[in-house]
Amino acid sequence: MVLRLPWPLPALLVWAAAWLVFASLQRVLPAAWALLLACALGTAASLLGRGWWRRALIAAGFPLSLLASGAAGVPAWAWLVPLALLLLVYPLNAWRDAPLFPTPRKALDALAALAPLAPQDRVLDAGCGLGDGLVALRRAYPQARIEGVEWSAALRLLCALRCPWARVRRGDMWRADWSGYQLVYLFQRPESMARAVDKARAELAPGAYLVSLEFPLPGVPAQARLQVAGRCGAWVYRMPEAATRA
Repeated sequence: MVLRLPWPLPALLVWAAAWLVFASLQRVLPAAWALLLACALGTAASLLGRGWWRRALIAAGFPLSLLASGAAGVPAWAWLVPLALLLLVYPLNAWRDAPLFPTPRKALDALAALAPLAPQDRVLDAGCGLGDGLVALRRAYPQARIEGVEWSAALRLLCALRCPWARVRRGDMWRADWSGYQLVYLFQRPESMARAVDKARAELAPGAYLVSLEFPLPGVPAQARLQVAGRCGAWVYRMPEAATRA
């Protein structure tokens, strides 16, 4: 779920909560531990933010305001804690891909009619984040084998806990082998679509599907388009159509 409060109220609430946690814990714990736990709260809350920059502001607001205030008597090394937490949840290797774009729960409910699969077919959410896409795929294909790949170790762990019925592994979605899947689902940035075309051409078998939410593949005609309320929709491609160069 994404925070629905008007901006910047979500950030202000998280910053205030982090300050409260820090001030309370500093009375009973070393300052470095209080900083760690307060920053962990802000970083965890940032996962619920809407949009990349808002998530970054939610996560970074407390440590930056604390640093500017000069109120914290913590050792210099402790200021590496906020950076380490941010890199744990948002690793640099994943910044080029979509940063936690959540798939609406019911967005893919009608997908099975456009891209029918047999029971036990393998379905991959490439870049599964916190598992919103996995949940939507399971609603569409309850008898399929749902899998996800996620680069962030923290997100992969949270996703696996949230979706115990799916096989979720840590890895680079662009290095993962797509050849064994009958459907690959993407919710990435427009800049990633050309790379997805090349990977689909190289690895997806004839008859397999590639489904992209929001952004079409450049220069490739879609077999169908799934309308999604409030969004641009999802584009459905089937091999060998997606393997035919425009």
